[in-house]
Amino acid sequence: MQKIGREKRILTEQTAHTSENRKLKRARHFRINIFFFCVFLIFTLLIVRLGVVQIVKGEEYTKEVTRTEANISSYPAPRGKMYDRYGRVVVDNVSVPAITYTVEKNTKTKDKLVTAKKLAALIQVEQDAVAFTAGQKSERDIRDYWLASHEEEAKALLKDSELKKSGKDQYKLQVERVPDAEIARIKSSPEELELAVLYKRFSAGYQYEPQVIKSQIPTAGKAAEASSMLTNDELARVSENIESMPGINIITDWNRQYAYGNTLQSVLGGVTTATQGILDERKSFYQARGYARNDRVGKSRLEYQYEEYLNPKKAKVEFVTDKNGNTLTERLADPGRRGLDLQLTFDAELQQEVEKILEEELKKAIAVSPYADRAFAVMMDPYQGDVLAMAGKGYDRYNSKKYYDFSYGAYTTQYEMGSAVKGATILAGFQEGLKPGTSFNDNIPILLKNTPPKKSLHPSGWVDDRTALEVSSNVYMFRTAMEIADIPYVPNGSFPAGPDDLLKIRNLYDQFGLGVKTGIDLPGEADGQRSNPDTVGGLLLNVAIGQYDTYTPLQMAQYISVIANGGYRIEPRVVKSIHEPLNENKLGPLIIEREPEILNAIDNTPDEIARIKEGMTMVTKGSRGTARAYFQGMDVAGKTGTTESFYTNIEQGIKLKEVSNVTFVGFYPAEQPKVAFSVTVPGVREKTSATAASRIIGDRIMKAYVKLEKEYENKPDKAQVKLSSPADSG
Repeated sequence: MQKIGREKRILTEQTAHTSENRKLKRARHFRINIFFFCVFLIFTLLIVRLGVVQIVKGEEYTKEVTRTEANISSYPAPRGKMYDRYGRVVVDNVSVPAITYTVEKNTKTKDKLVTAKKLAALIQVEQDAVAFTAGQKSERDIRDYWLASHEEEAKALLKDSELKKSGKDQYKLQVERVPDAEIARIKSSPEELELAVLYKRFSAGYQYEPQVIKSQIPTAGKAAEASSMLTNDELARVSENIESMPGINIITDWNRQYAYGNTLQSVLGGVTTATQGILDERKSFYQARGYARNDRVGKSRLEYQYEEYLNPKKAKVEFVTDKNGNTLTERLADPGRRGLDLQLTFDAELQQEVEKILEEELKKAIAVSPYADRAFAVMMDPYQGDVLAMAGKGYDRYNSKKYYDFSYGAYTTQYEMGSAVKGATILAGFQEGLKPGTSFNDNIPILLKNTPPKKSLHPSGWVDDRTALEVSSNVYMFRTAMEIADIPYVPNGSFPAGPDDLLKIRNLYDQFGLGVKTGIDLPGEADGQRSNPDTVGGLLLNVAIGQYDTYTPLQMAQYISVIANGGYRIEPRVVKSIHEPLNENKLGPLIIEREPEILNAIDNTPDEIARIKEGMTMVTKGSRGTARAYFQGMDVAGKTGTTESFYTNIEQGIKLKEVSNVTFVGFYPAEQPKVAFSVTVPGVREKTSATAASRIIGDRIMKAYVKLEKEYENKPDKAQVKLSSPADSG
């Protein structure tokens, strides 16, 4: 029985174990099925996702992987050239090497600093730039450099609450909080100041916009400073190490070259350096034409006035980069071209001669006149308005003791011109009823109540309009002014002229260009000076002899041209035409022809103008002519002028010193004029040889003109441009 019970117990245990195994097996199979199902589901999802990637968005992702960007970099091209009226090069370009730095897409701040340190060891940074950076009141360049070179310390300058601000606002706060001690440390370190200068230049432009770091072009105002120009040794060192300085490149830049030295340079104007870049006052002009911030532009005179034409079309290089900013390829997208060329109206050789004459005669005037410091001469074609020569010489009496080119002063400064304006006075009188041939007794002064006698310097008896010009009668002009004002002369009586009378004579002078802008194609022209006194009276008479209002030397040349050409006021021009550039040194195809422009005609008859011409011929040829000792052998007509004036120099403590301005206007030949001219020498002392300076200069410049005229006649390649009348030119 015991045996049977044991067997039954064993059988029961075996049955229970088998049942348990079956349960475990079923559970294992279930888990395996779940696992395989999950694997199946995962693979299914992967297959679906792969399908989406390959089919739905495959093209988009392919484009992203292979995405590249094309970036354009512009390189300097030379400006247009300038030629004189005979096709001689006046302003040219010369190639010079330059070191540039270009920021690429993946360039980091630390990359700029590393390159700046390497470059600073190879070149000398201009000392004027270093001094400027050290002396900056805002110290901005130093602050920017410190923040770039101390990134961790820069982050510590911000509070946690300020980290939520925009990057621009954060940087503004950091700039303000740069420690004063660090600024002082950098200022005392020439090496770090150089790095600050280079870092600023590296960061001045946009991506792929080359920045000129140093070139063989003198820094403005520092031509004599050794560190201002790139040396050949520096160029060689940079070239040897250029592979270790990413962003650094050596290119061919250009500089202006003047074929006639300093001749006419103050009128030709200047160009900014790459460091100076575009001018702030014309920013919208440049932006509308696609200029870069560091582009070199005309900053004064002709270069400024004709910037739109002289500016070159820059060479463009295309850089193709991948999505990480790495450069894949580069190619020349556009070779660019030089700016358009200008043909000027100047005769370069005549200009050179006139400037030489002015300096020589100014030296003589200075020797006897302690306040003389400038002289001007303008020569122009009376029919076309072409300015053949416009010269000015100045003398720095109190500082450098040197002579300088002051040609631009011929149209930007104004002076009392004296009796040289008397031709306009008589013609204005004719317009207001004065009869040609009318005579007055020059020996009888004008006597007005409570006024000193107003008389001629050299009383000459009875004079008419022509002889009044010959002897330079003041009395005749006073009586003419009374005719213009329509106020009868009553000896010892009052002369009740008013502002309207002054305005009337000024309006009549406007016809000749006296007291109004001539319209010359140069910036900054002055229109003279006209005061409006409370009491007119005798001042009206002074205006009639050139003793009150002031005019520019160029206005005087325009005025005498009106008489020379028969009554037309022609707009002066210094640019005749604009041309396509050629590789050779000659003018290319014509693009723009600047036609002569008649501004107005004076209201005088040919006979009236002829009488004035006769009177001016008597000035140089008549027995009593005020210029009869000059212009011998030349058919010159003209008018002398001497006027009382005052010299003032506040810096030197000199106030209202009495001086005289001496002037001369004329034209040649007297019958069919080819050239009209004016000479102005302000500030000479009375009763010295300097009072003849204007006549001497006039005589000498006309001899130079005649001499060159004969030379040109014998040289077909320099044959003068045919002169024509306003009617001929349409």
